[in-house]
Amino acid sequence: MSTRQKILVFDSGLGGLTVFREIRKVRPDADYLYLGDDALFPYGALAPEALVARVEAVIGDALADFPADAIVIACNTASTLVLPPLRARHAMPIVGTVPAIKPAAAATRSRMISVLATPGTVSRDYTAELIRDFAQGVAVTLVGSRALAGLAERALRGEAVPDEALAGEIAPCFVEAEGRRTDVVVLACTHYPLLLDRLGALAPWPVQWIDPAPAIARRVVQVLGESSLDNPGSARMVMTAGNPPEALLDAA
Repeated sequence: MSTRQKILVFDSGLGGLTVFREIRKVRPDADYLYLGDDALFPYGALAPEALVARVEAVIGDALADFPADAIVIACNTASTLVLPPLRARHAMPIVGTVPAIKPAAAATRSRMISVLATPGTVSRDYTAELIRDFAQGVAVTLVGSRALAGLAERALRGEAVPDEALAGEIAPCFVEAEGRRTDVVVLACTHYPLLLDRLGALAPWPVQWIDPAPAIARRVVQVLGESSLDNPGSARMVMTAGNPPEALLDAA
């Protein structure tokens, strides 16, 4: 009988690979299932009730074959809605991904930050509560990009994505007012770090980009403990639309 812990990493598509990569660095001994619900990507088009029902159903089906010791919801749009019902239904630890507004507010010197997310994430009450609780005295610009997650998926699959398309999506993040300008941008969608090098090159001025993946990995260690075995565990990928690009999992 295997003594390896099992970790299920869930996202609406391939963006959660940025989180999977960081978790695997700190827990290489675990067995992983990467579950991408690309059949309904992007989640921003779903009504909240439909999104919750969909995530519960897809994860429930996966757990029947992969009895996870922890679930990581590597999707901001889903996390802002599904964490309470999932935690009520399942006993194992469930780690979410929410906009990194608290560390951004602590890092900014200009007191101007931007949150680059999907339209669903920027409209959530959860995001407004994070701003209220952790960004007092900070000017927060919420940027809901409709296209950037899809552009990241295309780029990861090897398709051409023009610089002009990326530059247009990030342009609203860069704000100047009263001699100050944005100096921190929160990447509040796990797809966006897939494009981080290009986003940095296209930015009109240097900013600190905050990727939540390392913090999520640290949280997984907190709830499951440190590595307990010397040799690496396994990893497999399931995509609800079929044809999982396993090579991307191996490269993560």
